[in-house]
Amino acid sequence: MASLGEADTSSGVVKYFSLDEVKKHNSCRTTWVVIHHKVYDLTKFLEEHPGGEEVLLEQAGSDATESFEDVGHSSDARELSARYLIGEVHPDDRKIKDEDVLITTTTTSDSNQSSWTSLLVPAAVALLVALAYNVYSSSTTADPLGPPPTH
Repeated sequence: MASLGEADTSSGVVKYFSLDEVKKHNSCRTTWVVIHHKVYDLTKFLEEHPGGEEVLLEQAGSDATESFEDVGHSSDARELSARYLIGEVHPDDRKIKDEDVLITTTTTSDSNQSSWTSLLVPAAVALLVALAYNVYSSSTTADPLGPPPTH
C-alpha cells in the first residue's frame, strides 16, 4: 500500500483523494496540486521549482492542470513530477458539473455547404431579377408604335 508521500504504482494500488482533501493542503507547510486528475505533494519541491515557490503556492490546493500546460513544461519536468505523485482525484470528484460545462459549436462540411447555399440562392435570385428588369426596361423603352413606315 502506498504511504502518504508516494503512490504505489508498481502493484497497481492507487490512493484516491477527494477535492476537499486536496483543498486543505494549500500552504507552504503542505502543498498539494492536481494535474490531470493526479495529486502531487510538492511541499519538498517548493524551493527547487525553477519558477519560484510563489507560482506553486498560487495553485496549492487546487487543480493546476491549465496553468501547468500553459507554461509548456519540458519532458524533464514531466518526468520529475512522478517523484511527487501521491495519488489521484477520486472518480466521484472528476464528474463534470452542469455549471462547469462549456457549450461549443463545431462546423462540419454539411453546415459549410448550407452556408454557401444560403449565400448563393439569394445572389442567383438577385441576378435573375436584375436580368428580368433589364429585359423588361429595354422592351418598354422601344417606340410603342413600332419602326417608322418606309414609303
